[in-house]
Amino acid sequence: MRLFWWAGTCDALGSQTSGLVLPLLLLSLGRTPAEVGAVAGLGAAATLLLGPLAAVPADRGARKQVMVGAALVSAAAMTGVALAVRSGTVPMAVLLGAVLVERAATSCYESASLGTVALVCPATEHRRVLARLQAGERGALVLGPALGGLLFQAGRWLPFLADALSYAVAALCIRALRTELSPPRDQRPPDRGPRRTWRTLSAEAGAGVALIRRDPFLRLALIWLSAVNALLVALYYTTVFALEDHGRGAAGLGLVLALAGAAGLAGALLAPRLAGRRSPERVLVAVSWLLVPPAAALAAARDAWQFGLLFGLLCLLTPLATVALQARVIQVTPPGLQARTGTVLATVSGAAAALAPALAGLAADRAGPGATVVGCAALLAVLALHVTRSAPAPTRGPGEEPA
Repeated sequence: MRLFWWAGTCDALGSQTSGLVLPLLLLSLGRTPAEVGAVAGLGAAATLLLGPLAAVPADRGARKQVMVGAALVSAAAMTGVALAVRSGTVPMAVLLGAVLVERAATSCYESASLGTVALVCPATEHRRVLARLQAGERGALVLGPALGGLLFQAGRWLPFLADALSYAVAALCIRALRTELSPPRDQRPPDRGPRRTWRTLSAEAGAGVALIRRDPFLRLALIWLSAVNALLVALYYTTVFALEDHGRGAAGLGLVLALAGAAGLAGALLAPRLAGRRSPERVLVAVSWLLVPPAAALAAARDAWQFGLLFGLLCLLTPLATVALQARVIQVTPPGLQARTGTVLATVSGAAAALAPALAGLAADRAGPGATVVGCAALLAVLALHVTRSAPAPTRGPGEEPA
């Protein structure tokens, strides 16, 4: 399990290190903000489109091969970017191609990695392991941008080299895992032979969607993850707009990010202890209602520390529900559908979060940041009401106390 944790944490740290400086590199090369946005948008599209396809071979038993191969492809792509930047001549086509390859390969790695927890640890350890994985990602989110900024100052090519090395470390860690990372042969999807039609492939890729449509808890998880991700992103961008209106600028935003990152890391570390022996349904209802007051209070905030504390409280609470949800999703999903079901949840929630900044900006322009915050808080209250009414009857999982 330690190797899997190191693989995920190194991958996240490298991605955060290079992700921060990529827009800075493009702008320093004379590219317009529109071109920078186009590169980011194309990378996001590649991530959303290829993930479901990579989940099919992962569920068929090739999870380790897909993860190792995808990490090596990403390492090669980022090495190419580092060498191009180091040489001083960076053609836009080369840079765009390498970024798209890296994003596509990363989406394949992430899709194949979903469901790995169910294969490497017993059910009673799921929440603890998921919390540690999330803590590693949160820590990378805090350290990565700072490391990227320092390396970019020393040499514009160094953050991309660091990202390439992180992918290589991830590949080595996954390759060194003794666990096969494959579900039992009788629980894998049936092999339809080499001559499969596009309709068959589409049906296999969509098996996760079909399972979510049938299972009430998975439907609720999809709604909650998508809504909370989108609303938190919208609240973050609205906070940026409000800080600008109040004249706080970059220093205030840095304080908000630091407090939010530290709170998110603390929430991930505390999740097994605070919510470890309670049913996911109870945790989900409680956290959903607890998110509403700090979100609404953001409308009255004026100083950066106020925004930081309130947004940090939101980031402290969400890992409690996320870890509980992920653990139950693993329990209710058949082994042969882990990657495909997890990819659907990640893809839909990621798409919702990608739309949130534009919608938040539009709302802030029309109604102002304060009204936008109130609207987000009202939507969180609606979500909490829906969760309270729709949550399936609590059932006991391994190691949980009775509801």
